[in-house]
Amino acid sequence: MPGNCPSVPSGPLVLLTRPECGLCAEMQAQLALLAARILLPPVQLIDVDSDRELQRRYGLKIPVLLLAGIPVCSVRLDEAQLLRALSDQAAQARQAAQPAPRRTESPAGGD
Repeated sequence: MPGNCPSVPSGPLVLLTRPECGLCAEMQAQLALLAARILLPPVQLIDVDSDRELQRRYGLKIPVLLLAGIPVCSVRLDEAQLLRALSDQAAQARQAAQPAPRRTESPAGGD
C-alpha cells in the first residue's frame, strides 16, 4: 500500500505522539470530541520515538494521524480531510466487496 510504513499496525486510525507533546494532547482531545459526534474507528496511540523508522519518517511532524498506515494530517486535526479519507476508505471497501461483473461470451463463429 503506498505510503504504508511497515512499523505501523494496519489498524484503521493511529495517532503518532510523543510524551509531553501539547499538540499531541490537543489532537487526541479533538479526536475524542469528534468521536462523540460521529462514529470513528478506534484510535491507537503510538509513541513516535518507540520505533526508529517512525521517528525518522514522522518525528518532526507529530502529532501525525494515520488511516490504515497512510498520513491523513499532522500537527492539527484536519476534520474535513479525515472525514474524506474515511469516506474514501469505506467506498473502496464497498467496491472491493462487490462481485466482479459477469462477462458474456461471444458465440463462436460470429456471423
